[in-house]
Amino acid sequence: MHNFWANMPSPRHLIVFEAAARLGSFTLAAAELRMQQPSVSAAIKQLEADLKIVLFYRSHRKVQLTSAGERLFAGVSAGLAGMENSIKAVQEMVRQEHVTLSTSSAFSYYWMMPRMTLLRETHPDIDLRVQNSDREPDLDVENISLGIRLGHGDWRGCMSAKIADEIIYPVANPMVMRAATNLRSIPNLLNQRLIHLEEPIRERPTWADWFRHHRIDNRDLHGGLRLNDYALVLQAAVSGEGFAIGWDHIVGNMLDRGVLAARQDWRWVTGRGVYLVWSQNKPLSRQARQVRDWMIDLSRSG
Repeated sequence: MHNFWANMPSPRHLIVFEAAARLGSFTLAAAELRMQQPSVSAAIKQLEADLKIVLFYRSHRKVQLTSAGERLFAGVSAGLAGMENSIKAVQEMVRQEHVTLSTSSAFSYYWMMPRMTLLRETHPDIDLRVQNSDREPDLDVENISLGIRLGHGDWRGCMSAKIADEIIYPVANPMVMRAATNLRSIPNLLNQRLIHLEEPIRERPTWADWFRHHRIDNRDLHGGLRLNDYALVLQAAVSGEGFAIGWDHIVGNMLDRGVLAARQDWRWVTGRGVYLVWSQNKPLSRQARQVRDWMIDLSRSG
């Protein structure tokens, strides 16, 4: 690609060439491009001079591509069509009034999905597109309407509203919880199989952090099951693989349904929060504002 511009003829001449080749006429090409016919002819002549090859057989009433012209037309027409399609796709991204919500897989599975019916009943016309991500994408660069982030609400370039406090406590399959008969105190949890979340990008509290908060430090936590996605951690806990850290805003629905049990008396309120964020650099669409307000109102109503 470093010699691209050195070998590239005038883009304007290529556009004129494509129209003339497609229409088989310099006159028709001039009409389509709103040019004078002599200007079309001059552009084709300059292109042939640049490429040092004849592209058209010319007669009094029509023009016809040479073999070189046919080869060039195939490539130029495909390239222009590709650019046109890409431009239309980008414009469509701007025009379409859909709402993109960027979340973790666990938030979308266990917080958003159970509430989708309610959203649809409240706002049946909203086109919501949930995107799972293992990172926190730039809302402006990736054209994302709303995002979920864990922290203190102070992200550069973002407005935010807290939808939950970060509260964590041990959770497990109810049968596993009942079988752990010696859980009279927090240190006894060290004797149980622990499921560890090892996020590759996001920083999340670990079992070591949780035990440290409860003044239990310098213990061997190398055993147990280790997974890099919180949705997998919860699935492992439901399947009876051991005890997992339960984020209250995520596991609440699972506790209500009885697929998980919790030691909520051992909770840790970390001081951070779960925030809904949106760009402060561009206005939200009508539908995005509706989703934002619906999520905020829902979180406040419990």
